[in-house]
Amino acid sequence: MQPNNIFALKLFREVNRQEGNKNIVLSPLSVSFALGVTVNGAAGATRDSILRTLELNGFSLNQINESYQKLMNYILQADSKVQFELANSIWYYIKFPFKQSFFDLCKLYYNSLVSGLDFEDPKAPDIINDWVNKSTKGKIKEIIKEISGSMDMYLINAIYFKGNWVYMFDLSKTKKDIFYLLDGTTKMCDMMNQKVFVPFYSSQKFQAVDLPYGDKNFSMTIFLPADIDDFINELTDQNYRNWLTEFGEDSVGIIMPKLKVEYDITLDTALQNLGMGLAFDCLFADFSSMSYIGVLCIGKVKHKTYLSVDQQGTEASAASAVEIIRDSYGPEQKIIKLNRPFVFVIRERKTGEILFIGKIVEPDM
Repeated sequence: MQPNNIFALKLFREVNRQEGNKNIVLSPLSVSFALGVTVNGAAGATRDSILRTLELNGFSLNQINESYQKLMNYILQADSKVQFELANSIWYYIKFPFKQSFFDLCKLYYNSLVSGLDFEDPKAPDIINDWVNKSTKGKIKEIIKEISGSMDMYLINAIYFKGNWVYMFDLSKTKKDIFYLLDGTTKMCDMMNQKVFVPFYSSQKFQAVDLPYGDKNFSMTIFLPADIDDFINELTDQNYRNWLTEFGEDSVGIIMPKLKVEYDITLDTALQNLGMGLAFDCLFADFSSMSYIGVLCIGKVKHKTYLSVDQQGTEASAASAVEIIRDSYGPEQKIIKLNRPFVFVIRERKTGEILFIGKIVEPDM
């Protein structure tokens, strides 16, 4: 889906702005699926803010769910020579009354595993982490450390990818060489090299090459810019699509380092900066499509990735966890949010005499 790419690139730009000179490995697809499941539990302005962040505003919820379902079904079987797995799960506090209709939607469109757990049980985190570990082939062993008392639900997406290069690098040609760091220093690393006929593009701003996997339905597109921050700032969906049209087949010498990166980030700030702040605000967030009882909001969006690139190909995995919490303003502070039908009594306190009693099901201003 093109909206997914627009979201992917703006998320990457935002994370890069925050992270500075650090390695970054994101799976925007994983984040998008986790939030796609979550949006089924949101309503009103909260739902709209999530959809705007995902670049899905203007689409009905049914259209969105069907698009995610089609994308999932397609990408899972896009290339028989590439291993790609995608799984969704929902883990909810078994003592909290969530709506079955929400669970049914997630099962229908996202093939979500739905499981109730006693979050007070010390073994609960291990059960969730075990699912993540298995779904990422052991590359991400833990997505949560402990479950707080305000936690009511985890919505988790896990992705695993393993693809062999169409043109593998010769092991004997891997040599130690210098890699230049942004601060001007250098580091020795294992550099792979080969000469192949692949899509290539070169301009004053950057060089780029496209390395295919399997039956060529997946590839790694690599951009080598003159100035990496300037390039990322210009990495919009429109520019990205324009640049890809400029690639032409050519004989290219490729020298690249072997890689192994494990990356961990909490995406709260990035997503709020991209317009999703309402979903994190327990005073105003509306997740009434998920539960009859408030006050629910997103506590954190955790994201972990793993990437390994060697002479044979690439192995990568990701896990994204959206934490749904009840409002936690501390032990001395309470809140009641009258955002559903309620009953009222007007009484005389000394005698207890009721003067008025009523039920409000629809406020009339």
